[in-house]
Amino acid sequence: MKRRTFLGGAMAVAVVGHGSNALAQQPPIKIGMSMPQTGGLAGGGKASLLGIEIWRDDINAKGGLLGRKVELVVYDDKSSASETPAIYAKLVDVDKVDLLFAPYATVPTAPIMPFVKQRGLLLMGNFSFQVNSKVGHDMWFNNAPWGPADSWAASFLDLAQKAGGKNMALLTADQEFAQNLAVTARDVAKQRNIPVVFDQVYPPSTVEFASIIRALNAAKPDIVYVASYPPDSAGILRAVNEIGVSDNVKIFGGGMVGLQFAAVMSNLGSLLNGVVNYNTWLPEKSMYFDGTKDFFDKYTKRAIEAKVDPLGYYLAPFGYAMGQMIEAAVNSTKSLDQKGIAKYLRENEHKTIVGPIAFSADGERKETATLQAQFRGVKDKDIDQFRSSGKQVILFPDKLKTGELISPFEAARK
Repeated sequence: MKRRTFLGGAMAVAVVGHGSNALAQQPPIKIGMSMPQTGGLAGGGKASLLGIEIWRDDINAKGGLLGRKVELVVYDDKSSASETPAIYAKLVDVDKVDLLFAPYATVPTAPIMPFVKQRGLLLMGNFSFQVNSKVGHDMWFNNAPWGPADSWAASFLDLAQKAGGKNMALLTADQEFAQNLAVTARDVAKQRNIPVVFDQVYPPSTVEFASIIRALNAAKPDIVYVASYPPDSAGILRAVNEIGVSDNVKIFGGGMVGLQFAAVMSNLGSLLNGVVNYNTWLPEKSMYFDGTKDFFDKYTKRAIEAKVDPLGYYLAPFGYAMGQMIEAAVNSTKSLDQKGIAKYLRENEHKTIVGPIAFSADGERKETATLQAQFRGVKDKDIDQFRSSGKQVILFPDKLKTGELISPFEAARK
């Protein structure tokens, strides 16, 4: 197991004068985590880590936490759920870290939930979906904007029904994240008397989707809800481009991971047009809060050197926000007591660069801030186009909305 220890930037520490001496004389506050640096989730993991590193450098430049430098202790979990239990045991028992951040994504996080609950440890979640629903750990706080479990599917089906959708096709990968989404989508559809006319679960190793799209078309759905990971998201859209879908389809997308990453977006180009998919942050006027622009100015420069996602919209600012919430909790409680920090996080609303965050009892957002956005006018081979507003029009939530749905799906693709 290769250990990577990240220290605060020397230049940033030097500018705080006498404070820097005090900072250097005390042991650092260690925040431990695993993060996918290799494997299928590596692209997201690297961008997320860079966001956290920018926060670490900013807080160290201000004098650290409780007058102590912040140090990150990070291991590569190789995007594998089998790696994370041993890594987190080592972080706690050998490295003696003071606080824990979760790895990026649902699959690597789920196996460590029983461990952190058993040890009574606070865990800042990092874009997992419903990993605490069965464990019920009261010291879990997810940085993701998902909110109540059914809000993701509900917001998509709200748009679909307003466009005239009356039945639904469900296409999902056979892994924990996608299946969690599928469960909520089926529940919401049932509550609204929306029949599910096609419900296909495919193995994560699937690379050929033409036959699946043909079978989906035969069911003549009005609504197509997809829950997929990056490689299959691209495969599904390529199959749709090759075969097409019926004019009956009012809306297509929903839960496709990968359509938020610069490399995937650049490769798919115009194939993205018309898709309505979830997202977390987009360069629309409604998405800027205190510190957002400053963060992206720093991220854009460092992403080039680090060779990570050049846009960084999906995960990086939420990594920074994890740090901001810990910063506020530690400064307010003047302590590293994890129960005290958890109490503060649970009882207060937190200002971050991705907007205000407040938590429910289950550690998820009280109110969803998950975006539903439609790709519009996307050209091939032009990553810089995504730095401008208008390429992903926000349809939901209303307070962040920047446009209306174009439907049916085939019309929106033109």
